[in-house]
Amino acid sequence: MTTSPSERIRSAGFRRATAAFACTAALTLTAAACTGSSNAGSAGNVGSSSAPVTITFWHGWSAPNELKAINTSIAAFEAANPTIKVKAVGNDTDDKVNQALRAGGDNAPDVVSTFSTNNVGQYCSSHAFADLTPFMKADGLDPAKTFPKSMLAYTNYKGDQCALPELGDAYGLYYNTDMFKAAGIASPPKTLSEFDADAVKLTKVSGSGYSQLGFMPNFHGYENQSEHLMGQWGPTYFTAAGKSNVAADPAFTQMLTWEQSLAQKLGGFTKLEKYRNTFGDEFSAKNPFEIGKVAMAMDGEWRVSMIKSDAPDLHYATAPFPVPDALASTYGRGYQTGTIIGMNAKSTKQAAAWKFLKFMTTDTKMLVQFANAISNVPSTFASLQDPGLDHSAQFQTFLNVANNPDTNTTPATVNGGKYLTSIQNFEYDFESGKASNLQAGLKGLDTTIDNDLAQAGQ
Repeated sequence: MTTSPSERIRSAGFRRATAAFACTAALTLTAAACTGSSNAGSAGNVGSSSAPVTITFWHGWSAPNELKAINTSIAAFEAANPTIKVKAVGNDTDDKVNQALRAGGDNAPDVVSTFSTNNVGQYCSSHAFADLTPFMKADGLDPAKTFPKSMLAYTNYKGDQCALPELGDAYGLYYNTDMFKAAGIASPPKTLSEFDADAVKLTKVSGSGYSQLGFMPNFHGYENQSEHLMGQWGPTYFTAAGKSNVAADPAFTQMLTWEQSLAQKLGGFTKLEKYRNTFGDEFSAKNPFEIGKVAMAMDGEWRVSMIKSDAPDLHYATAPFPVPDALASTYGRGYQTGTIIGMNAKSTKQAAAWKFLKFMTTDTKMLVQFANAISNVPSTFASLQDPGLDHSAQFQTFLNVANNPDTNTTPATVNGGKYLTSIQNFEYDFESGKASNLQAGLKGLDTTIDNDLAQAGQ
């Protein structure tokens, strides 16, 4: 696949956003297909080895700046561990990883880095990835004191910490400061009622369309994915018994009602959708926020570096995305996802593989250089505070969101992100009017999600 100049300097964040859905059905690991056991990585594997060894590391990075950053990290590890060599294989997908882990043998990777956080439940439940808890305990690594809560959440499945975070993405609000000033708005909105009022005030109608839109609320509006917006409510997707909770948790009703109300205030779904169809590609210099077609947008931290390249004269600022008025005390929260890294449960080189995995997830100097190189959020408390990190005001917003205890993520399931796809598809139908009965639709979602999970064995 060829990439534009803007795409080549972006982080992998956008791939994580899209891979969440693209990889839902791609990974078909099952306990029967993998011979890893529930205690893989424990007896006989925790320890150290001084014998020279070469481990294989598969990852998804492919852009020149990404490859340069990952190779710099590998070189630093090899310099600190001269008996361990790392053979890196880039631009890999979960489908390839799945096949290799099932096949096993010398051609299988020892360590795997993937953008598809939704597949953690499958990697853990199938025991394709080793449970890292014994390794962390042996080294005295306390995950709760090392990694932000939301990052630990998307690398864990039912208590099995089969992966660790390796950089992350946090979502927040981008706003055009020139447009804010012209509209007489002094500061970014903190609550959704303030946000709605600002969106209306920032909207300029031109004929049957717009010359400027305050915010594009439609769910096809790039980063307006269900889980990104739902993060502001802190939803509970599943009950303690593992059943779908979307009808019972008022957060889902409130989010959908808010989105529908804002769309109506701004002209209605059809008018907004017509305008949305004039938008340029999200990851190009014709991004609607970058060229002034919208005054506010939800986006990830990687947009900061893209604006530097695409629209260096754009006057903008960032802030946490607003929260529901009833949850005003949680302002500063957001949604988080990221890259994960795990270890092949059947690897015969786990001592060396763990050393590398630990370095890639906890070494502060390495994480800071990697995060700066690809404009991502680093994944440990120490690296988030490191003075060498990009602490510019526009990027700091996302570091703060990542560090916020109310920031949340989506839970892992045995069938990946299929439940998120089901929710998103219903939301498309609801906002367009195809599904008019919200409560009936949410109850139907519960049934669909529960049936899908039962079929997958959860």
